[in-house]
Amino acid sequence: MPPDTLARDDLRRVEAGLDRLQTDAPAATPGWRRFAAAALPPALFVAALLIVWVLAVQLFGLGPDTLPPPSAVLGALGAAWESGLLVQAIATSLGRALIGFAIAIAVGTVLGLLLAEVRPLRRAIGPVISGLMVLPSVAWVPAATLWFGLTDALVYFVVLMGGVPSIVNGLISGVDQVPPQLRRVGRVLGASRLRLATTVILPAALPGYLAGLKQGWAFSWRGVLAAEIIAAGTGLAGGVGALLQEHRQAEDMAGVLAAILVILLIGIVVELAILAPIERGVLRRRGLNPGGAR
Repeated sequence: MPPDTLARDDLRRVEAGLDRLQTDAPAATPGWRRFAAAALPPALFVAALLIVWVLAVQLFGLGPDTLPPPSAVLGALGAAWESGLLVQAIATSLGRALIGFAIAIAVGTVLGLLLAEVRPLRRAIGPVISGLMVLPSVAWVPAATLWFGLTDALVYFVVLMGGVPSIVNGLISGVDQVPPQLRRVGRVLGASRLRLATTVILPAALPGYLAGLKQGWAFSWRGVLAAEIIAAGTGLAGGVGALLQEHRQAEDMAGVLAAILVILLIGIVVELAILAPIERGVLRRRGLNPGGAR
């Protein structure tokens, strides 16, 4: 086996061993019980929310222009689905969000590693990155419209400015928590500074990095919707945000709530089906408890 492969295997074993120190091995839980524990609380909450919704409509006599019943919202969803507008809007928004988020990951990962490893650069740029996190994505839409016109580049720029700061800060936080022993082992095994950063530090910083990715996705998804809502009807191809704005202009409250429900469901599905399982898998392989203390 080549020496480089042996060195990488040694580093992985050391990293896994350090993560497992003083960590109790999690007890095996049946799959059905894990599914019930994950799915039952949200299902009960949604059921309670629907009951409160129906009672509010009935008891307070709220009209369809104020708070339509759940049946009207489901009817609006069904009509949009049958017409094909909802499918097209979801595909458009998700496509923009995923492309923009992929760009944000590439930029944020490189920038995050640079700031984490080069202290003068971190002191110079770090505060600006943290400041950008508190700037709402919607604030970039007017400037991006002037710079890029009514094109998808406008949306990608807004997504980039929303997602990159979270990814950078998450990666820096993860790097700061890497045990110093890993760096020393890497240097002893002859890893260059670049290899140390990419094959030792970055894998060891995965928990913090993944937390930054989750937050970055949330900001990216918001950025897409903000751009679509503001630019709706001005030449930018539609999406879920544009669909929401169209229903608002038509004073169709059922359609507005249906669009909001779709936005919420997409966010939940991406979180539960993609990001959360990846995070749990990484933590479990390191002997850490994905759910925290019980």
